[in-house]
Amino acid sequence: MKMLKTATLMIATALMLTACSPAPTDNGQPPVSEKSGDVVEIVLADGKASVDGVPADSNQENAVYLANDIVYYEDGKDFTYGEGSVDDAHPDEEAKAHTVVHITKAGTYSVSGTLPKGQIAIDLGEDAKDDPEAVVTLILNGVDITCEVAPAIIFYNVYECGSDDTEGAVKDVDTSGAGANVIIADRTENVVNGSYVARIYKPDSVVLNDEGTEVVDSKKLHKYDGAFYSKTSMNVGGGEEGNGKLTINAENEGLDSELHLTVNGGIININSGNDGINTNEDGVSVTTINGGELYIKVNGETGEGDGIDSNGWLVINGGLVNAQACSFSGDAGIDSDMGIHINGGTVIATGHMLDRIEEGGQNYAVFSFASKQNGGETVVLKNEADQSVMEACPENGYSILIYSAPELSEGKYTLWSDGVQLSGASGKNMMGRPGMNGMRPEGEDMPEMPRGERPEGFEPPQRPEGQIPERPEGMEFPQWDKGEEGKVRRPESWGNIEVTAEFIISNGGNTFQNITVNNG
Repeated sequence: MKMLKTATLMIATALMLTACSPAPTDNGQPPVSEKSGDVVEIVLADGKASVDGVPADSNQENAVYLANDIVYYEDGKDFTYGEGSVDDAHPDEEAKAHTVVHITKAGTYSVSGTLPKGQIAIDLGEDAKDDPEAVVTLILNGVDITCEVAPAIIFYNVYECGSDDTEGAVKDVDTSGAGANVIIADRTENVVNGSYVARIYKPDSVVLNDEGTEVVDSKKLHKYDGAFYSKTSMNVGGGEEGNGKLTINAENEGLDSELHLTVNGGIININSGNDGINTNEDGVSVTTINGGELYIKVNGETGEGDGIDSNGWLVINGGLVNAQACSFSGDAGIDSDMGIHINGGTVIATGHMLDRIEEGGQNYAVFSFASKQNGGETVVLKNEADQSVMEACPENGYSILIYSAPELSEGKYTLWSDGVQLSGASGKNMMGRPGMNGMRPEGEDMPEMPRGERPEGFEPPQRPEGQIPERPEGMEFPQWDKGEEGKVRRPESWGNIEVTAEFIISNGGNTFQNITVNNG
C-alpha cells in the first residue's frame, strides 16, 4: 500500500503519557507491560488455539477459552432489531464459522499465529469498568487475524480510567490506568482484517410509534465500528525498539475507542473504508499521539472518512502522522470537534476539509489548493537553501495539505508538485472552504457560544453528498498578470489579494490559499 512519505522524519521517543485524569507534567511512566506479572502465551492455528502449550477448550472457567459465539448483525431481522441495512447483516452459518478466543482474566497475554476466521475478545465482566485491577495487556507477537462479520480484536469490559462527563472534560489526559493495553512486539509483523457490527437495539428499550411501524426511541445493545475496537480507553505502544508493525485493514473504521486512545509507539498502517482512527464520545474523547509512526489511508469504500477523527480533542506530541482522508468526500486528514493541538512530531495530512488547529504549539502550515489534486503526485516543500523539508506523495486526491514538523522554522519556502513550482495567497486567517479558519469582516464579532456548538439558526454551507465541487466544463481560471519579480496578482475582479511563489512561514499557524501553478 502506497503511503505518504517525508524526507526528514523526527520520530520522538515514546513518552508513555499513558489514570484518564489531567496528564502529569512529566508524561513519564514505565512501559505498560512492566505492570503485569507472568505472560500467558496464546498461539493461534487453523481456528484453534493453545495456551502455554496446552490446547484451549470451551471451559468458560478458564482465563482463555474458545467458543463460536461472536456478536454480529443478524440476517433476517425486522426493523425493531437495529439500524443496520441488508448489507450489514450476516447469516448464522457465516458467523458460526468464526472462532472467538475469549480472554476473561486480568494479566498479560502474548498472541501469535493465524486465525483465518475469528476474533480475540477481552471481557472481564460487567463490574470490570469500575475495578482498577481489571487490566489486560495484549502483546501482538506476530499475529494474523481475519474477521468477516465483526471487529477482529475487541475489548468489551475492562477498567475504564476516564469519565464521559462533559463538564470535566479536558484535552490533556493520562491513560496509564486504562484496562485496555496493546503492545506491538519488536521485529514482528501483525495483520488485523476486520469488519464491524451495525447498531443493535437493546430489546427491552425499543419504543414504537402509535402505528407500530417505526422505532422512535431505543438504547444501544451493540455497535462496533472498527476492525480493532475498545469500549473503554485504550493504550497502544511498541516494544523497546519500537519497530514492530501492525497493519489494520478495515471494511469500515480502523482503530476505535469509545472514550480515549493514546498511541505511544510502534508502526501502525491503517487502510480503512471510513475513519482510520476514531474516538467517539462527543465533547470528551481525546486521541493522543506521543510516538511511533502512523500511516493512514481511507479508501472510501463507505463513501467518506477522515484520517483521524476525534469527537473531542486531537493532541499530537510526537511521532509521525501521515493521514489521508477519503479522496472524494468533504473530510479531513486530521479532524477534531474540540480542537487540534500539534505540540511536536511530524504531521502530513491531506483531505478536503480543515478543522481548527490551535496555535501555541509547534509551527504548522496549511496549503489549500485552487482545485483538487490528483493522487500520485509528489509535493515538496523547500527552504531558502533549496533543501527539502517535506516530501509527500499522497495516493488519494486532496485539496488541503497540512504540514507540521520541528524543521518548519521561520523563513521563506517554495512549494513544488512533480517538479513544477506553485504559487498562492498567504495569510494566517484566509477565507476558505467550509470548516476552514475564516477571516471575519472588519468590526464584526462572532456570536458567543460554547465550544463545539453552532450559533442558533446557523447552518454551514453544504456540498453535494460524496462529491467535491469541480470547475464547470469549459470554464478556465482568469490569467494572472505578471507583477514584481517572482510575484503575480489575480485579476482586479478577484480583489487585490497578492499571490506569491514564496511562502513565508512565521511562528504559529500559517495558511496559504488558492495554490496553483506559478505563472510568475
